[in-house]
Amino acid sequence: MSGTRIHAAGDGAILFDSALGVQPGDDWFDPGHWRARAAIEGRGSGGRGHVVFVRTPCGACALRHYRRGGMVAPVLGDRYLWNGRERTRGFAEFRLLAELRGRGLPVPAPVAARYLRSGVHYTADLITRRIEHTHTLAEAIAGRRLTAQLAARVGALVARFHHARVDHPDLNAHNVLVGPNGLWLVDFDRGRIRRSNGDWRLGNLRRLRRSLLKLGACDGDEAALERDIWTPLMRGYEGAASG
Repeated sequence: MSGTRIHAAGDGAILFDSALGVQPGDDWFDPGHWRARAAIEGRGSGGRGHVVFVRTPCGACALRHYRRGGMVAPVLGDRYLWNGRERTRGFAEFRLLAELRGRGLPVPAPVAARYLRSGVHYTADLITRRIEHTHTLAEAIAGRRLTAQLAARVGALVARFHHARVDHPDLNAHNVLVGPNGLWLVDFDRGRIRRSNGDWRLGNLRRLRRSLLKLGACDGDEAALERDIWTPLMRGYEGAASG
């Protein structure tokens, strides 16, 4: 990414890739805008955010509106506590994705991020390039296409990010994309580059394992999952980490 620009207006601002050749406006973050132009191409599944796939003037993109999870979701919904422009969810994830791509890691390219502030709260959105001709690891599980070989590749992918000290706090099967040309990680909300290795890596792996079990890998048989999927995955992880 050659550079970024910020367009501020009213109670919000848009951060975008200056190489787009066009300045995204607020309408870019409104699914109704794309629906009216017959430019919605589907919706994503999994995760807390609402993802809509849209065809923009700069190509196929994924539009995500940030929403809270957990116990506070019914109370705050899509509102977050204001703590400065660069700490908004969309701006932070945009910056992180740009940094990871600069390091050659397989993540989607950030296109634009927006926040809208209202008093002590704000809402946020992010647009990234869509990685086409892929399916999620969750879809592979549902279609019984999660093999030991694929599991080993997923392990190697995670190790690659961990080697770069990248903490993906929501590492689950919905956020691993599988395509004919490789694997990718997506949805880096609250992600960060750590200063050192530590227990956060085990936390990422445990979350991924719980996700595989919850989604029915090996029909939810924990012993079979350990033997047929998790052991090959960890072999791929350890092999890549030591390579």
